Amino acid sequence: MRANPRIAGLTIALLLASCGGGGGTSSGGAGGGGSPTPAPSPSPTPGAVYAIPAQEALTTGDVQRVIAQAVGEAQARKLPAVVAVTDRVGNVLGVFVMNGARGKMLTSRLTATGVLNDSDVDAQGLEVVSTIGAISKALTGAYLSSGGNAFSTRTASMIVQANFPPSPGTVGLESGPLSGVQFSQLPCSDLNTRFGAGGARSFIGPKRSPLGLAADPGGFPLYKNGVLVGGIGVMADGDYAFDSNVTDLGVDDEEAIALAGIQGFAPPDAITADKITVDGTSLRFSDMRPADLSPLKNDFGAINGSIGLLVAVTGYSNGSIIPGTPYGSEASGYRRALGTEFPFPDAFVLSNGSGANRYPIRGGTDGAAVGQALSAAESRAVLEEAYRVMSRARAQIRRPLDSRAEVTISMVDTYGTVLGIVRAPDAPIFGTDVSLQKARTVAFFSNPVAAQQLLDDPDAEVPQFLQRARVFFNDPAAFTGKTAFAARSIGNISRPHFPDGEAAQPEGPFSRPIEDFNPFATGLQIALVKSNLLQHALFVQGAPFTDTPQQCTQIPAAPNGQKRLANGMQIFSGAVPIYRGNTLVGAIGVSGDGIDQDDMISFLGAHNGGERAGSNGNAPVDIRADRIVIPVGAGVRLRYVNCPFAPFLDSGEQNVCQGN
Repeated sequence: MRANPRIAGLTIALLLASCGGGGGTSSGGAGGGGSPTPAPSPSPTPGAVYAIPAQEALTTGDVQRVIAQAVGEAQARKLPAVVAVTDRVGNVLGVFVMNGARGKMLTSRLTATGVLNDSDVDAQGLEVVSTIGAISKALTGAYLSSGGNAFSTRTASMIVQANFPPSPGTVGLESGPLSGVQFSQLPCSDLNTRFGAGGARSFIGPKRSPLGLAADPGGFPLYKNGVLVGGIGVMADGDYAFDSNVTDLGVDDEEAIALAGIQGFAPPDAITADKITVDGTSLRFSDMRPADLSPLKNDFGAINGSIGLLVAVTGYSNGSIIPGTPYGSEASGYRRALGTEFPFPDAFVLSNGSGANRYPIRGGTDGAAVGQALSAAESRAVLEEAYRVMSRARAQIRRPLDSRAEVTISMVDTYGTVLGIVRAPDAPIFGTDVSLQKARTVAFFSNPVAAQQLLDDPDAEVPQFLQRARVFFNDPAAFTGKTAFAARSIGNISRPHFPDGEAAQPEGPFSRPIEDFNPFATGLQIALVKSNLLQHALFVQGAPFTDTPQQCTQIPAAPNGQKRLANGMQIFSGAVPIYRGNTLVGAIGVSGDGIDQDDMISFLGAHNGGERAGSNGNAPVDIRADRIVIPVGAGVRLRYVNCPFAPFLDSGEQNVCQGN
C-alpha cells in the first residue's frame, strides 16, 4: 500500500491547535450536590451470584515464552515482526522488535465500499510507528475478553464495520453492533491510566491504548489456567487495517504469528468468539489454526540480541520485560468493593492502587446549572438498582449459555463528573471506559449547552456536523436541551446510512458518507479527538511534542474545569440520560455485554433507582428522541432503547422496559 505520511504535514497545525501538555488526572472525589437527601428504601441486597476470577498473572518467563513462540513463527514465515504483550489491565509487559521489522505502519484507507480512498479523512492513511499498532492489538485482545468470552482483533473487526456481518454480499444490513467501540480507551482519556505513574500506582489499570481498540487481525487474549491474564499483538505487514469480508478464510501471517504466541496460553475452546452468536451470526476468532503453524520455538535467550531486541516505547514501556499484575489485586486498579462502598458482596470498583476507591458514589457538582443536583443517595439508588438488574439478566456474549450478564456501570452529572463506577467481577475491561463514554455522550447531547459547545470547538469541521444535524432534523434549535438522546439515538445518526443499513439512503448527520466511511473514519466521533490522537502519535515516535492532555476533545471546559467528553464520544447503545422532572441532571452508561442488555440495564436502572429515591428517573416520554420522526420514506422514528426478549434468568417476564 502507498504510504501517505500525513504526520509531517500536520505538525504545524498541531502546534497551533494542540491542547497543550500532558496534564490533568482523573479524580473520583467526594462530596455532594447540596440537594436534599431522599430516604430510599432499597430492596433486600442479594447474596453473591458471581464467581470472582482467580488472581493469575503472567510471569516474566511466561512473557518471554509468548514472545519467543511468536518470533519463531515470524522467522518461519520470513516476516520480521513487532510483538507486544500486555496484562489484563493493560500494562505493557514487553515489546520485541525483530531485525528488519517495518518501523512504520499505515492506517488503512479502504472504505466500506471496498474502494481505496486517497482523501485525508479522520484517522485514515496515517503513517505511525508500528509499535503502537502491536500494543493496540494486544490491549484489544485483553480488553474485549473475559472468563466467559475470548475475542480477538478479528472479532473486533467484524463488529465495528458499516455492515454486520461485513462482506460484499451484506450491503443493506445494519452496522456492526459495536460500531464506534474502536475509538475507546483513547490516549487522552481521563479514566485510563498512564505508564510511569510511580510508586504503588505504577501498574493500576485500565491503561490507555495508543490507537484505541484495533480491528486488524493479529491480536489475541492470553489465558493461564483458564483465567484471562493479558493479550498479544503482532504488527508485521505495515498495513493496520481490518477484514472487510468474513465469508472467506484467508492466510494471515500476522494472525499466525500471534496464534503461535498464545500456544500454552490459549483461551478455553468453549468461550472463543466462534462459539458466540449475535443476531444469528457466529462471530470470528481466527482464520488460522494451530495446524497451520511451524514447530514452536520458546527459547527467548536464543532470540534476544540476535534475532531482535526488546525496545522501549515512549509512554508505554521502558524496554524490559515485567511480570503481569493479577486482576482483582489492589495493584491492578480493580478490586472487590468494601461493604461500605457498595452493598453487593461480589461487586468490583476501581482502586487507586493504595486502597482508595477512585470513583466513590457521590452527589452531582452541577447544582448551579440544574438547580438541584443529584444527591449521593440518588446516585447510589440508580447504581444499585442497575447492578440488581444486571445480576438477573441473561448474558448475550458469555458462555456457557444462560450465564449472567457482567458489565460496568457508570454514572455522571451534566458536567461529566463521575458520580460512581461499579462492575461485575469478570466484566470485560473495555466496558469501563466505554460505559463512561456512553454516559457522558448522552449527558452531553441532551444538555442545553451541547450546540454551543460544538460551535466553540476550534476544529472548523465540528460545527459543520452540528449544522448537518440541524438540517437533518429540520430544527435550527436542535441540541439545545429540548430532546433527551439515548446512546442508541446518537448511534442512529452516526451510521453511514439512515436508516441504518438501507444502502440507498444517505448517511446520518454525525457520520461520514459511505464512500469515506471505515473503522478509522466514523465522523463526528473521531473529529472530536483527532488532534489528541495525532499529538499522541507524534509524542510516541519522538517528535518534539508533549503528550496529549488527560482530557479528550477541544470543546470548552464545563464550569468545574473538566471537559464534558473527557474520554471521548461513543456511538453505540447502552446509556440514557437521567431527569428530575423536565430537567436533565445526569446519565447512566452500561457496557460489557450485548447492546440490548446494556440498554435494558441502564434504562431500568434509571427507572427503578428513580422510583426508589422518589425524585428522578428516565426522561419524560414526550421529550425522548423516539418522538422525532425523520422524513425518510413514510417517516422513520429515531430509536431510544431496545430491550431484549425474555431477558431475566429468574423469570419469564417480557416487554420489561414497556411503560418506563
